[in-house]
Amino acid sequence: MINTYSNIDELKEVIRERNLDIPFSDNLEILKENLELNGKVIPNKLAIHPLEGCDSELNGAPSKLTERRYLRYARGKAGLIWLEATAVSKEARANDKQLFLNHETVNEFVGLVKKIKEESLKSGNQVPYLVLQLAHSGRFGENKIIAIHDEKLDELSNVNYNTPVITDDELKELENFYVEASKLAKKAGFDAIDIKSCHKYLLSEILGARTRKGIFGGKYENRTRFIKEVVDSINKEVGIDIAVRLNISDFLHYPISWGTNKKGEVDLSEPLKLIEELREKGVKLINVTAGSPYINPHINRPADGEEKKYTPPEHPLIGVERLIKFSKNVQEKFRDIIVVGTGLSWFRHFVPFVAAGMVEKGYCKIVGLGRMAFAYPDFAKDIIENKKMEENKSCITCNRCAELKAHQEITGCVIRDKDVYLKPYMKILRKSKSKR
Repeated sequence: MINTYSNIDELKEVIRERNLDIPFSDNLEILKENLELNGKVIPNKLAIHPLEGCDSELNGAPSKLTERRYLRYARGKAGLIWLEATAVSKEARANDKQLFLNHETVNEFVGLVKKIKEESLKSGNQVPYLVLQLAHSGRFGENKIIAIHDEKLDELSNVNYNTPVITDDELKELENFYVEASKLAKKAGFDAIDIKSCHKYLLSEILGARTRKGIFGGKYENRTRFIKEVVDSINKEVGIDIAVRLNISDFLHYPISWGTNKKGEVDLSEPLKLIEELREKGVKLINVTAGSPYINPHINRPADGEEKKYTPPEHPLIGVERLIKFSKNVQEKFRDIIVVGTGLSWFRHFVPFVAAGMVEKGYCKIVGLGRMAFAYPDFAKDIIENKKMEENKSCITCNRCAELKAHQEITGCVIRDKDVYLKPYMKILRKSKSKR
């Protein structure tokens, strides 16, 4: 499975042999083109995905290390920077290292946005379009806030059987936190907020809550009520662009799995219906993803496995093609919205040619990279200015960054940014050995 292709022709041959729909193009100029969104310019078609650095201050404000990461991205020339999961309330935080936007921390966010824009201009780049991801960690946070109980899901997420389910009244109150966070995001200078609805965090869990009683569970109209009411309230009270990072399918079991039918098959009818309804409410930016990094990580981040660690049950190319197809499904149905594609880090320095192929064929309008950005924060600059990416700067999809996050250590690339992240990774290894 390890990606050891010495040249792009070898990779293309494997793709042909497997009869996979993975497009390539040498027309890298297409990635330089800008896009317009609600009167604002996205300078090019390359994006940074929202990956958490687990390095906030205790009160949720961006730290110096957070700032370091985003200033590197600003110098890196990506046209869209999708900032990482930022909690909408204290209870929503995954842990005390997750960003948290509130009245106490908003000035630090103002400062971060200002520095990102200044650093972009100082580096000779256009100012990127900035999206802040508003999040609720749900069952994967320390507070274990859940929308439903499910034996398998509870076991996978270490939720006790007697943990109370969040009530309808509490969810209605939570809507207000999203509105307030959106107001603060606008004050901070962000172009858009993302109502994070993926990876089985709370809002994603609600979308699949067929077993839940009340106004937020059961039938489709109830399960999609929360996100649509949040969008309506933000449109009415705030006036900021709204984006959604959306699971197209959870790849879990029915009846709790969004984008899955009674036969256990992927079924996009509900996700596509929701996107259409969101589009009618003015949502024009959709970041397509699937699965959960805690449950089935091969679905949302195809990677090379390692002995005694995470070993994918399929060739990574199958996972990459699946994510590409999801982007294609959405973009071809909704030509007037901007779909951000994902899942390409596994291609390493061959990424530009797949990205150009996806945009050229209309599978998405922007291509985003997450793990690659940790390793290679200026990948966009190299693609735009040099028409290539360097192999020795690229992510190798070892997933050590994911291990750091899982252990709530400061998170980044252990391989390419080892002066900062090797020490906390070695700490994890020592702890692991001491438990044996």
